[in-house]
Amino acid sequence: MSAYWAEFATVAIVHLLAVASPGPDLAVMLRQALSQSRRNALLTATGIGLGILVHVTYSLLGIGLLIQQSLTLFTILKVIGALYLTWIAIQCLKSRAGGVHVDTRGAKVQSGPAAFRLGFLTNTLNPKATLFFVSLFSVVISPGTPVAVQAGYGLYMAIATGLWFAGVAVFFTLPRVRRAFDRFGHWLDRLMGGVLLVLAGQLLLSTVSGDSAPPQN
Repeated sequence: MSAYWAEFATVAIVHLLAVASPGPDLAVMLRQALSQSRRNALLTATGIGLGILVHVTYSLLGIGLLIQQSLTLFTILKVIGALYLTWIAIQCLKSRAGGVHVDTRGAKVQSGPAAFRLGFLTNTLNPKATLFFVSLFSVVISPGTPVAVQAGYGLYMAIATGLWFAGVAVFFTLPRVRRAFDRFGHWLDRLMGGVLLVLAGQLLLSTVSGDSAPPQN
């Protein structure tokens, strides 16, 4: 196992940079943390973390190689991801003044399964995550690395991702932080919607222009 520590360190660093960068996962997580209960925010973080396992699984099964070689399949994935991000963005843009404040007595409080599903689908349907894992398993991780070791890398990334966004959830659900966003929380919600809409637009634009194709070996 000691022979793979250097490779694991590379995987860990690359993953850290990827998970900390702005994107759909972070935008959705911020919205959940500021507009939902801490429990729901943590469920969304858990969903994002488990979504990583989907990318890891298809990479280990060789489906990632199929995606890598099929421009049509990758294009379909990008369109589905863009449409899902657009749907989330529309929900954010509908935010009204006072609507971001959490009221556990309200009928519109998100259910636990819905919070988990939001995080899981946001990560799973994110084409950039697909591109990241296809690149990771075809470029960074050696083909000679045992599958069990590669699976260990994947498990680490899932846990690390879940813990990262759990930290975001805990911080932004602190009463003091919540109070700081009470007056303009709906504007932040709309901003997150705008960010997601831009990301969706970029995905559709790259699909039309033919950019961001899967990396070829």
